[in-house]
Amino acid sequence: MSAEFPASDSLPVAGTAYGLGIGPGEPDLITLKAYNILQKADVIAYPALEDGVSLARQIVDRHIPEGRIEIAIRIEMGKPADPIYDAAAIEIGKHLADGKTVAVLCEGDPFFYGSFMYLFGRLAEAGHPVKTVPGVSSMMACAAQLGAPLAAKNDVLQVIPGPLDADRLREQLAKTDAAAIIKLGRHFAKVRGVINELGLTDRARYIERATLETQKMVPLGDLPTDAKAPYFSMILIHRRGDAWR
Repeated sequence: MSAEFPASDSLPVAGTAYGLGIGPGEPDLITLKAYNILQKADVIAYPALEDGVSLARQIVDRHIPEGRIEIAIRIEMGKPADPIYDAAAIEIGKHLADGKTVAVLCEGDPFFYGSFMYLFGRLAEAGHPVKTVPGVSSMMACAAQLGAPLAAKNDVLQVIPGPLDADRLREQLAKTDAAAIIKLGRHFAKVRGVINELGLTDRARYIERATLETQKMVPLGDLPTDAKAPYFSMILIHRRGDAWR
């Protein structure tokens, strides 16, 4: 006897916006639900840099059917983002009011530091139906690529943003069993210094651009002292070295 599964809700509903988690970079790391909605959506929106480059758009390029309306939400680095999201929500809202379905692409997972949450709030407050499709987050992808389980048993796992000041970083790292330090970029040297101070370097793994062709991963201590880190990089730390120990 074959198993019975509930009916799929992967077909988009007219006038609804969908925040699609499309994974950390590898095109195949998209859920079937997100893929199915992407195939049927009338409008596809995504964040893009000022020069038009969109990592989110690049990730799912081969999955996007021809003839779709596209909205590039251009983020101007160093400038307030609120007016940009305000304008994007108004533009998307017009399509929703016309009965179109809109798929908003979000790298990783929409609600794990994802840009989609800012559109979600604006669209929902305006009365538009909005649904979120979870995706493979960068943290999960980094752990898988490194072969480093994040936590086990009764471990406390912390997600720590690199932009925190050194004192706050030190405080958080000093009391946790396991940590994922994100948003490294120009904060890498500071973060690395705190890890060294706490004697955790030999328990720290570094990875950048997880699942992409340009992926790089190495024990943190093996990096040159003057090494730089891109924004899309992460350090995973576990006090036991390996979570299963």
